[in-house]
Amino acid sequence: MVSMNRLDNSAQAQVIRCLIDGCSIRATVRMTGISKNTVTKLLVEMGCACADYHHRNVRGVKVRRLQCDEIWSFVGAKKKNVTPEQEQAGWGDVWTWTAIDADTKLCVTYYVGDRGKHSAFSFMDDCRKRIVGHPQITTDAHKPYLKAAEAAFGGDADYAMLHKIYGASGEPETRYSPATCIGCDMKTISGVPDPKHVSTSFVERQNLTMRMSMRRFTRLTNGFSKKVDNHGHAVALYFMYYNFCRVHKTLRVTPAMEAGLADHVWTVEELAALLPEPQAKKRGPYKPRNSN
Repeated sequence: MVSMNRLDNSAQAQVIRCLIDGCSIRATVRMTGISKNTVTKLLVEMGCACADYHHRNVRGVKVRRLQCDEIWSFVGAKKKNVTPEQEQAGWGDVWTWTAIDADTKLCVTYYVGDRGKHSAFSFMDDCRKRIVGHPQITTDAHKPYLKAAEAAFGGDADYAMLHKIYGASGEPETRYSPATCIGCDMKTISGVPDPKHVSTSFVERQNLTMRMSMRRFTRLTNGFSKKVDNHGHAVALYFMYYNFCRVHKTLRVTPAMEAGLADHVWTVEELAALLPEPQAKKRGPYKPRNSN
C-alpha cells in the first residue's frame, strides 16, 4: 500500500481516472495500491483546485439557450433517517443544481446545497455573472426558480418553465423505476421564449451522466458520501473533467473548446497539474532534550 506526502503526476492522474470513471474511494485504493487517506486527500485538493479554476475561468460565456435542473443525492443518510445532531454535521439530502448551455454542452455553473430558495438565488445569481448576452432559459416547475431567475436576470432573458406530467408508477415492485411522462406544460415567465427550444433534455441527460460517473450518486448502494465537503469536492472534480477533458460525442470536442474556453482537449495529467506546488515545511528551532 503506497502512502506518501506527495504523489507524482502519473500516480495522481491514475487516481483521478478512477474517481472520474465512477469508482469509489475503496475501489480506487484496491486498484492503485495507494492508501485511502492519500486518495481522500488528493480528492480534497483536486476539488479545491478545480472549483477555483472554474470560478476564475468559466466567465464571459455566450449562451443562447440555458437549461437548468437539480439532481438529488444524500450525505450520511437520507433526510428521514437523520438525527438533529447529524443534520447539523451536514447529513441528509443534498441537491446539486446544474446549468448547461444547450449548444456547447458546457456546464456554466453548479451549486451544491439544499433545494430551497436560498440555493436557487445563489445558483441563478452565479449563472448571471458568467453569461453574456440575452439567453433563453428553461427550468422545470420548481417554484424557487421563479423569484431567483427574476432577481438574477430581470427582463434580460427569455424564460420558460417546463412542467412535466407523470402517470402512475405501476406495480409495487417497480417503485424504484421512474414514472412515465405523459405530457408537458410550458409556461412563459418572461420575454418571448421560442417554444421549439423550451426543453430540459440536455441538462437531464447530463445529470444521468453525472449519476453514472460518480459512485456517490449511484442509487441503492453504500457508496454515498459520508462528508458534505467531500461530496462537493467530487462534484467540482467531475465538472472540471466534463468541461475540459471529456470529448462530447455529438461535438467531437470538449464543451470548453466548443465554448471558446480551451484550444485543445485536456489530459488528466494537465488536470492534475492544477494542484498547487507543495510548500516545504519550516522546522522550528532546535531544542535539546532534557538529559534528566
